Amino acid sequence: MRVQSETRRVRRVRYTTHAVAALAVALALAGCGKDEAEQPQAAGPAKQAQQQATPATAVSEKIAAMTPEQLAEAARKAYAENRLYAPAGDNAVEYYLALRDKRQNDPSVASALTDLLPMTVIAVEQSVAREDFAEAQRLTALLEKADAQHPALARLKGSIASAQQAAAQRAEQQKLTAEEEAKRQQEIERQRQLDQQRQQEEAARQLAAQQDAERRAAEQRAAEQRAAEQRAAEQRAAEQRAAEQRAQQPAAAQTATASAADLRPISTPAPRYPPEALRAGTSGEVLVEFTVAPDGTVANARVVRANPPRIFDREAVNAVRRWRFQPVGNAVTTRRTINFNPGG
Repeated sequence: MRVQSETRRVRRVRYTTHAVAALAVALALAGCGKDEAEQPQAAGPAKQAQQQATPATAVSEKIAAMTPEQLAEAARKAYAENRLYAPAGDNAVEYYLALRDKRQNDPSVASALTDLLPMTVIAVEQSVAREDFAEAQRLTALLEKADAQHPALARLKGSIASAQQAAAQRAEQQKLTAEEEAKRQQEIERQRQLDQQRQQEEAARQLAAQQDAERRAAEQRAAEQRAAEQRAAEQRAAEQRAAEQRAQQPAAAQTATASAADLRPISTPAPRYPPEALRAGTSGEVLVEFTVAPDGTVANARVVRANPPRIFDREAVNAVRRWRFQPVGNAVTTRRTINFNPGG
């Protein structure tokens, strides 16, 4: 997937250029003797994420209090507007997780989460790459609530812990100033928005392509159904015409029963030779059974035997349906063998 390739490239380039983790604030201020009561932000985004980002609290209380109908509508809207996993408290993943709690056996909710989880995994990796541990913890909590046995979960948690430890070690050495930390946080937020926008737009394009393919398949099935219904209507109309003609014939004529020997062709166009068979020099024959209506039209054409099978069947049946005979006193069912010879 292109999104995954872009994620790996971003992670390699930016991992070494971003500043230290938010946990550095707590260590730096502790070294300067700041009191935590006076500097509550010293806990850092990483610690806040550890306190907040648990599966039990991954979905906000506001979302959890919504009705199933409200959740379904909010989820569809967020999905359509590419708010797949962000911002926090207003994204498709949270809405679908809350809806799953209320409708545990809804297959549409399970399907939507299945589509969204790979994107959430990528977003966690991007957050770790830019050392945005608060966002990484939030997304990991969403992933864990959605699937506690997800194969990427342990790896992601280990990656977050390792990156936090490395960031803490660098913070101890560098002792960032408050101004530098503020700039770093601004850059993290800017990069987060860029990454989320790119990924969600790409995911939306892929989902739209998938939905378009499904729509085209549905349209094809509908067209085939309409064609079948049209053929059935034509057959019924032919039978009705035959019945009307029989009713209009004199009583003596109605007593005479026509047979296959009475059929007089008016037009019997030859079948089209399948291009693949023609190129391969394949010959064969098809025995077709069909019914000639009293008005001379053909209905109920079907293949009785074909040699070789399924090579010339369709073209033989299509040709017979175009045949026309002189009107007869009653419907007559007969069989004809149609030969296919590339040299003929």
